[in-house]
Amino acid sequence: MNDFFLMFLEKLATLDNTVLFAASIIPYSIFLFYLYKLKSINRFVKTGFSLTVFFVFITILLSILSLTYYDKTLVEVDLLHGSAEFFLTLSDFVILFGFLKILNNLEVNNS
Repeated sequence: MNDFFLMFLEKLATLDNTVLFAASIIPYSIFLFYLYKLKSINRFVKTGFSLTVFFVFITILLSILSLTYYDKTLVEVDLLHGSAEFFLTLSDFVILFGFLKILNNLEVNNS
């Protein structure tokens, strides 16, 4: 069983993940579509998950900038990489704030 798993991982490592990365926007868009239909989820949570798409967009732009201007990948240019990760952190904090507001509303309603 371990040999099969290692062979599978080696084969998986040789595949180009660009197509998989690009195709992942489809299920995430479906998730956002149904998330925005829910009335029980506040706007902070919805905005936070939408900011994740903005993070991906910024990451792509900064990756292109990093490759063309510095001739290095985004991971190798700390300033650009940190700037891209800032948007992920921002979206995470907005999602967290939204869920905390939901929890606070539940506590008030149950008292």
